[in-house]
Amino acid sequence: MSNYESLTPDFSKGLLPVILQHALNKEIRMVGYMNEEAFELTKKEEVVWFYSRSKDRLWKKGESSGHIQKVKDMYLDCDQDALLIMVDPVGPTCHTGTNSCFNLPDSFTLRYIEQTIQNRAQSSDQKSYTTYLLNEGMDKIAKKFGEEAFEVVIGAKNKDKVEVANEAADVLYHLGVLLHASGVSVSDVEVVLASRHQTQNNFKGERSDVENW
Repeated sequence: MSNYESLTPDFSKGLLPVILQHALNKEIRMVGYMNEEAFELTKKEEVVWFYSRSKDRLWKKGESSGHIQKVKDMYLDCDQDALLIMVDPVGPTCHTGTNSCFNLPDSFTLRYIEQTIQNRAQSSDQKSYTTYLLNEGMDKIAKKFGEEAFEVVIGAKNKDKVEVANEAADVLYHLGVLLHASGVSVSDVEVVLASRHQTQNNFKGERSDVENW
């Protein structure tokens, strides 16, 4: 059963406002509205359905363009009268052809890097540097990660902000390749981070079994 199967939105106030957010880069894509039938269709088909206030009917997002919004997860707010849906968009979300209905700056996250590396790993593009590293194996991947990490150290000791930023970007990319080759996801790392954060919040002066920051 999906994580959102047990959600019980409150439709007593009317249509439910719904925010679509990209599951990988967290970009806000659009705002729409659902009635109960649209919500149930969304759960059943795992693509987003809305209720159009202007056309007074149900409509599947992307029904004419093909740019559907695949549901990854859903969250209700504290009053159960607003819904956040994490989506994997198929193409742009806005009817104008842009990714978002909002004029947002480009965003780039570790999950986006992870997805890009996964896409390269599944492709047959031999010109891809990611494909090259994965074909070379862990020894090469680990060596490149270590080299890039050392470049960050040099930049920091030289007090060169530009160099640190550039080399840190290389470190994050090569870390992404290393994680992929190791079978470790960003979610796996987030679980550890969340555990350590929780331990830190509960720390009251005694040594914990889990490392504290």
